[in-house]
Amino acid sequence: MTRPGAIFDKMDTYSVSLEAKRQGIYPYFREITSEQNSEVRLKQGGNVLMFGSNNYLGLAGHPEVKEAAIRATEKYGTSCAGSRFLNGTLDLHTELETELAAWLGKESALLYTTGFQVNQGVLAAILGRRDHVLLDRHNHASILDGAKLSPATIDRYMHNDMEHLEELLSKIEEDQGRMIVVDGVFSMEGDIVKLPRLLELADTWHAAVMVDDAHGLGVLGELGRGTASFFGLTDKVDLIMGTLSKSLASVGGFVAADEQTIEYLKHHSRALIFSASMPPSSAAAALAALKIIKREPERIDRLWDNTDRMRQGLTSLGYDTGLSETPIIPIHVGNPDTLARLFKRLETEGVFVNPIIPPAVPPNHCLLRISLMSTHSAVQIDRGLDVLGRVGKELNVI
Repeated sequence: MTRPGAIFDKMDTYSVSLEAKRQGIYPYFREITSEQNSEVRLKQGGNVLMFGSNNYLGLAGHPEVKEAAIRATEKYGTSCAGSRFLNGTLDLHTELETELAAWLGKESALLYTTGFQVNQGVLAAILGRRDHVLLDRHNHASILDGAKLSPATIDRYMHNDMEHLEELLSKIEEDQGRMIVVDGVFSMEGDIVKLPRLLELADTWHAAVMVDDAHGLGVLGELGRGTASFFGLTDKVDLIMGTLSKSLASVGGFVAADEQTIEYLKHHSRALIFSASMPPSSAAAALAALKIIKREPERIDRLWDNTDRMRQGLTSLGYDTGLSETPIIPIHVGNPDTLARLFKRLETEGVFVNPIIPPAVPPNHCLLRISLMSTHSAVQIDRGLDVLGRVGKELNVI
């Protein structure tokens, strides 16, 4: 059968990843043969220090979390075999929604099967043709994709630039809806949204606010309640989005808001209605992780101690860590060829980090993304810094 050229030309001519594989510098889909922890085993490469995971509180391998997932599988099976809307709602799902809402100080919460689906499903459902949605240029891709699925006008402001945001708000006609959607913690740079000023502008211009707190929950605020809690402004944020795949040691996503908004989403969000629901094991794992977070707040303290140790060490070595204020610490490299050599040498020396290239960052602004866990030991961090120092000097990065 002949392939339709107009459709398949771009696939037939694509060679970027194949060339990187040929050169031995392809950085993605690395196979891990152990659980996510401060040290992991690569199928090709042996044991490495893991400085590239979002397992911030180290709960993905916690015995209680694993046991909860096993018990749920034994009771409910491996799948709900349907959507939440029809046959796929378990008592586990509603229990987790209740616990998440209470944790974040909101009236209600709604689970989705992935975090990406939350942003797609929420924005596509609530934004209308005469609405404007205002997005930070460093927002996660799922926010932009969700906005594109809606009929609203998309206005993008410069990163964390509140003057530019105000300028865009002021140009919107008075009778049109306004919604600001923003990351709480920006996933590449590791900086925090200027939420107090953003909410002042939202109040002045009558805009709704949704905060994607995928990287803030379990990290910022009292008991890890996130960015809004960190600033003491939870009641001012209309919707809080979160994922279960980071501090909550599972997979999935949710949105927390007032009861009426959640009720509307239950009956209008296509990403929810037409997707199979979260597996029982995932809901049970997240419930167990949340209980541990509440019971052991010292995990968050250790995470910040580790973050400070790593950032200070990188700075003293001469690395540019940019705007980072959180356990996400970028090393700005710039040139993609230099980045490829740096990441590969680090892996060879036993340090796993994530290389970030366009479109996740602008051209020639490539970076290594380092992320810390509460379960990293001081010895592991110092060992990682030693390797980063030696390799960085060898490649003239520092």
